[in-house]
Amino acid sequence: MKNRRAAMAALSTAALAGLVLAGCGDDSGTASGGDGLTVAASFYPLAFVTERVAGDHASVDNLTQAGGEPHDLELTARQVGEISDADLVVYLAGFQPSVDEAVEQNAEDRAVDVAGLVELLDEPEHEDEHGDEEGHEGHDHGDLAGDPHVWLDPTNLEAIASAVADRLAEADPDNADDYRANADALNADLQELDQEFETGLAQCTQRVFVVAHEAFGYLAHRYDLEQIGISGIDPEAEPSPERLAEVHDVVREQGVTTIFYERLVSPDVAETLAGDLGVQAAVLDPIEGLTDDTADQDYFSLMRADLEALRTANGCT
Repeated sequence: MKNRRAAMAALSTAALAGLVLAGCGDDSGTASGGDGLTVAASFYPLAFVTERVAGDHASVDNLTQAGGEPHDLELTARQVGEISDADLVVYLAGFQPSVDEAVEQNAEDRAVDVAGLVELLDEPEHEDEHGDEEGHEGHDHGDLAGDPHVWLDPTNLEAIASAVADRLAEADPDNADDYRANADALNADLQELDQEFETGLAQCTQRVFVVAHEAFGYLAHRYDLEQIGISGIDPEAEPSPERLAEVHDVVREQGVTTIFYERLVSPDVAETLAGDLGVQAAVLDPIEGLTDDTADQDYFSLMRADLEALRTANGCT
């Protein structure tokens, strides 16, 4: 992790140097335009919330491109420039080290750190994972003291939406009422989604679900489920034979019918394990970003697809 953090820092420094050399002559690649505010959001769920709150009064740029793993984000010189020029930056401190550094150097007074708005759950610990062994490059979550996947409990996004509305209102007082009305409308939608999950997962024959990596802690905590991960919080950590044997036993003993994988990382381990056990393999999307397959969807449709996947796998009525 130290080597990865050093590499991130070097890249961000190089990006800043490139920005100085390039100057401000070409900003054709940015998402901003017109006379409204410009906002940089570090990855999809935060961009989605910000777009809903901003409405037509701001341009929102998602720093993590569609199909990209947000854990792996390394900023370009242009993106560092976007952060420097933005009226507001919405990010999760400790999740993407290159964003942390760019915010600290360029936009600390114009940033909303969502990690301080919700109660973070502890990261699951898997002592037998190979993520920190020499030769394996795992994800560096920087200084974040907990599980980063806060958006998978929709009630967490309510506080984020309200905070974004307040900061946009400070930057653009003329449209303050619109920002707060948009946040209220979004929060009403989030409350409706939360109720759908509460109802949909209340009566299930199975409370355990097995996933490729443990991104679903907030969802499990909110709706009284138990996630079992082949890997822990790091989707690229290599599970040990001992861990695979533990998951194998859970599937057999608990009568698990489905092993879930996700779109942004390889499904090979989950599909192989499912095949060995004679159970289904299916997608459960952690909604870290959109892909070509989900480009026409949004947070709400993807969460509802996850709800149906869980209901099917866990025998919910």
